[in-house]
Amino acid sequence: MRILVTGAAGFIGAALSERLLARGDEVLGYDNVNAYYDVRLKEARLARLTPQPGFRLVRAALEDRPALEAAFAEFQPQRVVNLAAQAGVRYSLENPHAYVESNLVGFMNVLEACRHGKVEHLVYASSSSVYGANRKLPFAVEDAVDHPVSLYAASKKANELMAHTYSHLYALPTTGLRFFTVYGPWGRPDMALFLFTRKILAGEPIDVFNFGKHTRDFTYIDDIVEGVIRTLDRVPAGDPAFDPLHPNPGSSQAPYRVYNIGAHKPVELARYIEIIEECLGRKAEKRLLPLQPGDVPDTYADVEALMRDTGYAPATPVEVGVRRFVDWYRQFYEVANG
Repeated sequence: MRILVTGAAGFIGAALSERLLARGDEVLGYDNVNAYYDVRLKEARLARLTPQPGFRLVRAALEDRPALEAAFAEFQPQRVVNLAAQAGVRYSLENPHAYVESNLVGFMNVLEACRHGKVEHLVYASSSSVYGANRKLPFAVEDAVDHPVSLYAASKKANELMAHTYSHLYALPTTGLRFFTVYGPWGRPDMALFLFTRKILAGEPIDVFNFGKHTRDFTYIDDIVEGVIRTLDRVPAGDPAFDPLHPNPGSSQAPYRVYNIGAHKPVELARYIEIIEECLGRKAEKRLLPLQPGDVPDTYADVEALMRDTGYAPATPVEVGVRRFVDWYRQFYEVANG
């Protein structure tokens, strides 16, 4: 198939593009390669993709409507995976406008391009952060998500609402994927695993928020990519069991679905740090701090809907995933063992 992947220089986008190319799809990557984090890492991911015959890249932003429309018109994608977004909960407290421009204006442009381009299926990244102030665990797609605690989360919830509108009005099949704390080789430098590894190896103290007590449903990159591909290949139709008197937020009479992709196995942050220490063979110096604004104490994915509809659930143990990341990190940055 011809598949357009936005955010192709990103952590998930690059890994997904690689898998799609490996199975014979033609991929148009779309990414503005911005400087939110180290551009050299993004370029290194792209360097693995660009030599492959089925891959092309357009360097532009989602909010650049003429550039996006031109990419759609020239490539004529059959399916689209929208992974480009301004990421990060904490950064949304510092630079809220970036989230409106990329995650709202940019996503609007994607929806319009999909509608006019007669795209068969749009899969887009949502986030576990939409569960916000919910305390019922595990988080299920059937739960209401009306109390976001960061602008990032609000922008992702808005994406789901916008997608539903296009599914309803224009019969555009859309699937939203709520990713739970993705980690692994080629990961993002602003996320805990990368930060902790770098600082522990440098002998610097690490900031441990919520005194290490909060839990995250850490999900390995290969499991995320498999979940994206399973859902991409399954074009949603209207849910025949949908009851407008008791609406299920995860489905609709329109061709619309939302799924969690998480390990379904939360790990306490303190334990996660222990695993990193074991893999590095070094102890961390910890600065214990309270929970940060915008963060939630716990995440825990109910993946029942994903299993039911695709037969898939993530399964990589965190000990295995962290070890693979550390091995990659040492190789990529040529950090000496010990």
